[in-house]
Amino acid sequence: METNINEEELHGARVKAALSAMPSDGEIEEMGARFKTLSEPSRLKILLALSAGELCVEHITEAVGGNQSAVSHQLKTLKDNKIVKCRREGKKILYSVSDAHVMIMIAVAKEHLNCNE
Repeated sequence: METNINEEELHGARVKAALSAMPSDGEIEEMGARFKTLSEPSRLKILLALSAGELCVEHITEAVGGNQSAVSHQLKTLKDNKIVKCRREGKKILYSVSDAHVMIMIAVAKEHLNCNE
């Protein structure tokens, strides 16, 4: 009988730990939105291009092999989701990654491509 009590206590402790680690529903929704934003291949390519540093739309377009209109649209989505930021330098608008954590997630995803586990 004591084994069942210990198992129940262990189960209860694990549930309590899971609940305490659980973000709020709003935070989970925001996390999901960010993952959804990152899951689109052209946006991912843009972020990989920006990992080298600030770029204008023209140079991003050249780096990712897209067209300027599509790149601008994807940059707006990334900006709206607070993943990239921009600043004006003369006539050009330069884009950069605003959330270094996103680049860590991308690096982990790239590393995972070669994982055989």
